[in-house]
Amino acid sequence: MPLKVYNSYTRTKEVFTPITPGHAGMYVCGPTVSGESHLGHARPYITFDFIYRYLTYKGYKVRYVRNITDAGHFEEEGKEAEDKVSKKAILEKLEPMELVQKYTNLFHWAMLQFNCVEPSIEPTATGHIVEQISMIEKIIAEGYAYEVNGSVYFDLKKYAATHEYGKLSGRVMDDLLETTRELDGQQEKRDKADFALWKSAAPEHIMRWKSPWGEGFPGWHIECSAMATKYLGAEFDIHGGGMDLQFPHHESEIAQSTICNHHTPAKYWIHNNMITINGKKMGKSYNNVIKLTEMFSGNHPLLTQAFSPMTVRFFILQSHYRSPVDFSSEALLASEKALKRLWEAYEVLKKLPVGLNEEAADAALNSKVVQWLNEFDEFMDDDFSTAKILANMFELAPVINGIKDGHIAPGALAATTLVLLQQQFKTYMEDIFGLTHSTGADDNTLQGVMQLLIDIRKEAKIRKDYSTSDKIRKQLATIGIELKDEKDGSMSWNK
Repeated sequence: MPLKVYNSYTRTKEVFTPITPGHAGMYVCGPTVSGESHLGHARPYITFDFIYRYLTYKGYKVRYVRNITDAGHFEEEGKEAEDKVSKKAILEKLEPMELVQKYTNLFHWAMLQFNCVEPSIEPTATGHIVEQISMIEKIIAEGYAYEVNGSVYFDLKKYAATHEYGKLSGRVMDDLLETTRELDGQQEKRDKADFALWKSAAPEHIMRWKSPWGEGFPGWHIECSAMATKYLGAEFDIHGGGMDLQFPHHESEIAQSTICNHHTPAKYWIHNNMITINGKKMGKSYNNVIKLTEMFSGNHPLLTQAFSPMTVRFFILQSHYRSPVDFSSEALLASEKALKRLWEAYEVLKKLPVGLNEEAADAALNSKVVQWLNEFDEFMDDDFSTAKILANMFELAPVINGIKDGHIAPGALAATTLVLLQQQFKTYMEDIFGLTHSTGADDNTLQGVMQLLIDIRKEAKIRKDYSTSDKIRKQLATIGIELKDEKDGSMSWNK
């Protein structure tokens, strides 16, 4: 079954056919490192991590480019144009690049906690000023940009007259002109909808570079066009990011790159949906932004406890990437318990001995297990349906536990089926979904304490000190931890 992806540009599922057979180029918009990453940022980077992992699993040699926005990124939708990095640097009393380094390091730390694979290339906006200036010069030469008072603007009305502007986001040009807000520097544009490629730096502006139009800094949109072109070419396979980037960012990228490179940049546009919190969009105005450090420590009024990075990753995997996800502490608690159950079944599976039986004793069960396992790749090939795969895993978990507990005969499954079961769980749990058993310092500490109590209880039982043995079990039960004596003499516990 070929891989099909939902292309936001055409609004249809399409068979993934890379430009160069056996290779895949993917550009994903990275963070603006003017502040700490929050829960909403976790979704795109985890989403495109498992997409990257799956493309690799399918045998593609993937070049994954994810940028760092460390300059520019002035918003053209707020009350005035501002450079996020410069503004935050002044507030924190740091040099801009000092601030950038601080939050870049913090972003990398968060990605490490989530077990995200590092991109092939991680270019920065400040490291590609030359490429951005060169691209702007080409757009001016083509007649689709103009300079005013040291700033350069893209002539959107001219572009829309000859190109299909708004196809990605569904925006209509006439409506856009009517709804554009009055902004700082608006009067120098030919039309309200024109966006800045280069902005003249005011005297107090810290980050500034020399250009043919005077000292200034790049616009937000031009950096991604320049870096994607440099590392992936005029046309590449996948451009990814959050759904909130479709307009204006990705729509502007398409316009710029089409004029400069005479080609629409990406063949497939893939966008993940948003995370809401208790039904509301995450935002500073709602006072519901949860930073990742707060998520991992539990230090936020909306959290009832700390949640490990793997719980957050699993929570995101439980929904299709194009579906909205509503976050709540209760939802995270449910994900934590579900992940624990699934990982325990996986640990049991790894230890099940594979027999020599070629035929299954229970043909119906064996057939059902094979069907569930074969559907893993089918679901992933259908636009990365991770939720359906996890649903199958939860169907398989009782079978695994049933074999362990003796409710299902060890020979009920054919040896080849059991081997396939072990291989598919390992491939998807670890290699594609990127889940690990490292669940954070608190859980590791608990693991150590529990092992100590289990050892003390074992010694008590050997001495026939049943009062101590029972006391440990009963005391743990009062705090919600169930201690079980297994048939083989070992002990296990559940929280």
